[in-house]
Amino acid sequence: MTRIPSKSEILTWISEHPTKAAKRDIAKAFGIKGAARIDLKRLLKELEQEGKLTKRRSSYRDAEELPPVSVLEITGPDGDGDLFARPLEWKGTGAEPRILMMLRDSDPAMGAGDRILGRLTADQTEDYSHTARMIRRIGTNPLRILGVFRADSEGGRVLPIEKGSDKQWTVAAGATGGAKDGELVEAEQAGPKGRLGLPKARIIARLGDPTEPRAVSLIAIHQHGIPDHFPDDVIAEADAAKPATLGKRLDLRDLPLITIDPWDARDHDDACYVEADPDPKNAGGYIIWVAIADVAHYVTPNSALDHEARKRGNSTYFPDRVVPMLPDRLSGDLCSLHEGVERACVAVAMRIDTAGNKIDHVFHRAFMKSVASLNYEEVQDAIDGQPNARTEPLLDEIITPLYGAFAALMKARANRQPLELDLPERQIVLSETGKVTSVQYKERLDAHRLIEEFMVLANVAAAETLIAKKSPLLFRVHEEPSPEKLDALREVAEASGLTLAKGQVLKTAHLNRLLAGAEGTENDELINMATLRSMTQAYYSPDNFGHFGLALRAYAHFTSPIRRYSDLIVHRALVSAHGWGKDGLSPWDIEHLADTGQQISDTERRSMMAERDTTDRYLAAFLSDRIGAEMGGRISGIAKFGVFVKLDETGADAMIPIRTLGREYFHYDPDTQTLMGSDTGLVIGLGQRVTVKLAEAAPVTGGLIAELIAIDDRIMPRGPSRGRGKPPRRKMGSARKKAAKTARKVKRTRK
Repeated sequence: MTRIPSKSEILTWISEHPTKAAKRDIAKAFGIKGAARIDLKRLLKELEQEGKLTKRRSSYRDAEELPPVSVLEITGPDGDGDLFARPLEWKGTGAEPRILMMLRDSDPAMGAGDRILGRLTADQTEDYSHTARMIRRIGTNPLRILGVFRADSEGGRVLPIEKGSDKQWTVAAGATGGAKDGELVEAEQAGPKGRLGLPKARIIARLGDPTEPRAVSLIAIHQHGIPDHFPDDVIAEADAAKPATLGKRLDLRDLPLITIDPWDARDHDDACYVEADPDPKNAGGYIIWVAIADVAHYVTPNSALDHEARKRGNSTYFPDRVVPMLPDRLSGDLCSLHEGVERACVAVAMRIDTAGNKIDHVFHRAFMKSVASLNYEEVQDAIDGQPNARTEPLLDEIITPLYGAFAALMKARANRQPLELDLPERQIVLSETGKVTSVQYKERLDAHRLIEEFMVLANVAAAETLIAKKSPLLFRVHEEPSPEKLDALREVAEASGLTLAKGQVLKTAHLNRLLAGAEGTENDELINMATLRSMTQAYYSPDNFGHFGLALRAYAHFTSPIRRYSDLIVHRALVSAHGWGKDGLSPWDIEHLADTGQQISDTERRSMMAERDTTDRYLAAFLSDRIGAEMGGRISGIAKFGVFVKLDETGADAMIPIRTLGREYFHYDPDTQTLMGSDTGLVIGLGQRVTVKLAEAAPVTGGLIAELIAIDDRIMPRGPSRGRGKPPRRKMGSARKKAAKTARKVKRTRK
């Protein structure tokens, strides 16, 4: 392993060699190569921040930058042994970029002429403009397995963790990657498959203890059966894909479209631009352009890519990784609307009036070039009066009109009254080693809402166009709540001193009035959670039953075809309906539309479960060193076997077993969602503030067990001890009546 010098050694060397203070000179002086350069770069940045070094020359971004993922050709090592590559798809007018390969110990040996798919990072120096990490070799797609390593005298074996799999893999002594016995490892097939004996593997990543945070998402992937390995024919098709050309597409390369995404986004599938409507009949109105990556051009019906995308249904997102629907060559490169790179798209121009009502719209199969890839925070800062170097040139002509159209759309939204749930989203922050460093609630900015409103409008336009053209499609359906769920919500509302009227056709406006009544009170989160639980689950269907939550008559997903198969189907339907080409809906697509809707609804639920389980495990790992600590929370669920509490700090759900609730018997009433003590008459219900002590945290299962300390700032009472098998003192019927009466009385008068 390369030794990294200390900060004092670096400062001493620079003082002795003032004319050789470039990062490359320092790397040469200390023999730092490959991936170790990242550590050196970090140290130099820290020294600069500490004021001990001054950077004399800034690096500027080339206007003709390479995309983050690209096909590279290895050109060979230089005299110092560093390996370099060239981009095969460079079309810039300047000198061809030179790329330094940052090799990992697990990367295979590479020589001049080898082609790889690499992830690039701009890093301008005298000798190179980018660094690259290898994703994989072009034309190779070794099978990967996740398992527990068992060491032996000849190397060891990998025992896969997949359910029902008993196939072991042998690992030669030189291919263990330093793995220790009992560690969770990721391995890949080594060499061709033989007819006899166990298959061979080499370890490419050590994940440590299977209970450690880094292993959490990988375990969830395998437990839920989420495909995370692309078949060889799928990879071959993706590698063979060539960038689309203008052809008969509408040329939008001069339209200053921009992408706005999270700061860590790897792909960009939507871009937008707003201009004032020049039509005098629509004074003060806007034309909103939304351009979406043309995935249908690359993923054609009945291809290997198509079969795999339908099988996966969607991308699955975890705090430390993404399992994509499409291979990197498409999702991170050809289908991603990177800044300054020409890309194929399907664009829609939508005219709105000053009140945000859509007047008309038109779709185009087009060719575009994004002028900027921005993140939500910097766009919001720009409109709030704090632009940076990237957003300041775009503020007046591009960013400000976006917010003008957004303000108009918010007027239309207020009239439409979609469901206004206020449920903060948790963000788990991980260190480089995969350990949870913090759990935060994501801030909701107007920049987020802006993009959401633009995407909703584009999705509505897609549904309306395909309905008008009598084209088959997949709708995003969200049906209204069932009478039973509404009755349960009504019970919770009444217990909180609020009302949800009966005997009328339910509209989202009724629910919004309920939510508004609870806003700012101690029952705010309770009513939001109860309203969410009353909702049916959205799904995909060729039949249009409307979208209750959004208060829309017709809705179809169109804006994310890189990560959702439903959107790809809608793109194909638009291609067929407009006669844009032969890559539209196939007869098979149309015949099996209902089956496809069911399939991708199922995969969506599978991903949600895997993501939820992963979050629970990360939170349990985060809280595992706080056993015995007291925490505040609110009761979020009541069951016959115990109480569920949502903890304030992290949003994690802890369970209080009913056997630990004092020394009395508790009656469970499913109608009022309460527990009532048989001796003290204590009523425990939804929404009550509690203080609990964390008793157990199991990262492997994600389970949290707590003890109840206090309810509504009152210390938990202790009823008299009841002997083993002694019946409860209060009869069930009287307990139920008193529980309902007490719950309403106590909660309505609680301050």
